[in-house]
Amino acid sequence: MSASSSPTSTASRAGGTGSVRSRLPKVPFWAQILVGLVLGVFLGWMARSGDISWLGTTLDKIGGTFVQLLKLAVAPLVFFAIVVSITNLRNVSNAARLAGRTLLWFLITSLIAVSIGLTIGLLTSPGSGTGLTPADGAAPEKSGSWIDFLTGIVPTDVITPFTELKVLQIVFMAVVVGIAALKLGEKAAPLLSFGEAALALLQKALWWVIRLAPLGTLGLIGNAINQYGWDLLGQYATFTIDVYVGSLLVMFGVYPLLLALAGRVNPVQFFRGAWPALQLAFVSRSSVGTMPVTQKVTERLGVPREYASFAVPFGATTKMDGCAAIYPALAAIFVAEIFDVSLGLQDYLLIVFVSVIGSAATAGLTGATVMTTLTLSTLGLPLEGVGLLLAIDPVLDMIRTATNVAGQAAVPVIVSAREKILDRGAYDNATSFDITDLSDDTPSPAGAGAPPAPVTS
Repeated sequence: MSASSSPTSTASRAGGTGSVRSRLPKVPFWAQILVGLVLGVFLGWMARSGDISWLGTTLDKIGGTFVQLLKLAVAPLVFFAIVVSITNLRNVSNAARLAGRTLLWFLITSLIAVSIGLTIGLLTSPGSGTGLTPADGAAPEKSGSWIDFLTGIVPTDVITPFTELKVLQIVFMAVVVGIAALKLGEKAAPLLSFGEAALALLQKALWWVIRLAPLGTLGLIGNAINQYGWDLLGQYATFTIDVYVGSLLVMFGVYPLLLALAGRVNPVQFFRGAWPALQLAFVSRSSVGTMPVTQKVTERLGVPREYASFAVPFGATTKMDGCAAIYPALAAIFVAEIFDVSLGLQDYLLIVFVSVIGSAATAGLTGATVMTTLTLSTLGLPLEGVGLLLAIDPVLDMIRTATNVAGQAAVPVIVSAREKILDRGAYDNATSFDITDLSDDTPSPAGAGAPPAPVTS
């Protein structure tokens, strides 16, 4: 009797344990992020007000390690994502037309975004009354110029771009390899199989890093508060408000209008489906780091996987309305006012040109320093002005990156809708999801021919 009752009691205990676990409330990912944000502000304030050096160092290491983990995946992720996405265009009819329309809409939205940035800057004069002087600035160690930008596209070898994280050169090599693989056809099949497997592996590893975002948020925000304090926000109040207002206008004004008028889809539904990517972009400050989630939400919004696997990686390295359009426009006006330099109509036209054409210089990485230096050098403004902006950059980069990612998801939806390849049923039923629910699933290789992910929460 004891032998027969033992399994029953064991099962009962196991069931009881499972029941207890099931009753434990699951904390949504957005709530984890919020807790990390609040704790980061509190701990950063403690470290600064109490001059607690070990706490400040800890916050710095936590935030730095999270960013480093994201950067660790950037080089191979960009390479394989673009190679696989280009080769998967062979499965899409009118591939050249789709690629051209995608680029055209990238340019259109960038033009609108930089125009909004210039308008806000001219109306508010963000550099006036700050109390900052040219002496407060310092030239950055690295700067961008058109010569560097154009000559820097082609690498001198195949190793350096990966070791020094020169994303633009990685994109160049990936495009060449992808096009060559398309031309080779079946002979390149082993390479493509390897690329798809490598991409799935990298995305899986990146999901694990993404789950650390609440901890990374704690470290990044806490370190920023500890280093610069609250007084900094007072000096940069107008500039900070301008960047946030401009970004929010583009994200919740321009994109919804384009979705409604050009795509003929419900803008509210777009944000419902795209929310997981937007929240991660805000805290991670990396378009490339958010790319797997961006592609996931884009597919759930009804964009065909084969096209999404091209448009999202392409956008993550070139589509930067926040970092490469709104921000440089405002930064140029800010720096000109600090250094008492008058800008004319030709200067504003140059800002528009740089923002629309040179956006690839940002390359999906955290921060937009290269793009800012490229803009300032084109206008002939002192590069020391970049040093004035570095202190406030972490606070600004959150909304900039969220705007970038919103555009990277919105444009494929618009293009798909206009080309009549959007799955309207999937779009209308798309819902938000908790990132942690998907991170345990191995992401399928982008565009590997599998059916779109089910549209469920």
